[in-house]
Amino acid sequence: MTDFASLLEKAEHLMGRLEALLPAAPVAPDWEGAIAFRWRRLGGRAGLQAVARPHRIRLKDLCDINDQKARVDQNTRQFLAGRSANNVLLTGARGTGKSSMVKALLDSYARKGLRLVEVDRDDLMDLPDIIAMLDGRPERFILFCDDLSFEEAEPGYKALKSVLDGSVAALPENVLIYATSNRRHLMPEYHDENRMTRHVDGEIHPGEAVEEKISLSERFGLWVSFYPFSQEEYLRVVEHWLKVFGIDKTDAHEARQEALQWALQRGSRSGRVAWQFARDFAGRVG
Repeated sequence: MTDFASLLEKAEHLMGRLEALLPAAPVAPDWEGAIAFRWRRLGGRAGLQAVARPHRIRLKDLCDINDQKARVDQNTRQFLAGRSANNVLLTGARGTGKSSMVKALLDSYARKGLRLVEVDRDDLMDLPDIIAMLDGRPERFILFCDDLSFEEAEPGYKALKSVLDGSVAALPENVLIYATSNRRHLMPEYHDENRMTRHVDGEIHPGEAVEEKISLSERFGLWVSFYPFSQEEYLRVVEHWLKVFGIDKTDAHEARQEALQWALQRGSRSGRVAWQFARDFAGRVG
């Protein structure tokens, strides 16, 4: 009996050590204490971390992208009303408002129950666990994947593809996925892949490599494209942000030439560059 008790004690000790090595159950946040969350892994534990100070931006501050704003806003309002809505892919030029659009939606609709959960590309394998935590909650959640792009054979690519449309488990009715990317199909595309395209009876049939790359982006129901700003569009955005920063019309008019030089130095005319210039100008003139 003594030997059996000793063996049992050793087995229990071994089981305790093995349990410590296993991944812990995901940690749920204080749902009432925040409107935005990040999925984080710290010390072997994964969970949703509340964002204490979300980046606040208003929809009306997003200038010269009215068509894109209207389409994404309509889709989001359908979602909040419990009607059918699509997962959204925002693609196009850098700095034109793709990420800001999603943040502005949270600012506009948080009081109506909208919540934002940011998921990094490296954590996309955890999407099933994240979705399981959100399923059944009274809030409406947007899973936000920012600046998304993949290289060949990345595991997160197939994980996202499966969650969007391919798994036996459907997305809960209170969850949508909004992603931004500078790449329309989320993966690098090479010229020689076009050689695999075939023409059959007048129809174009892409090769297998091209089909695989298109297959993920096609699972987003709503595509919204953003384009580089013209000079006049850029200056209108600069003028708007100068007004937001409290610069009077006289100073704002005199800032136009500086704003153009600023954009030339940056090699880009975009909403982000316009905001950065206005912030710098407002700081300098007081």
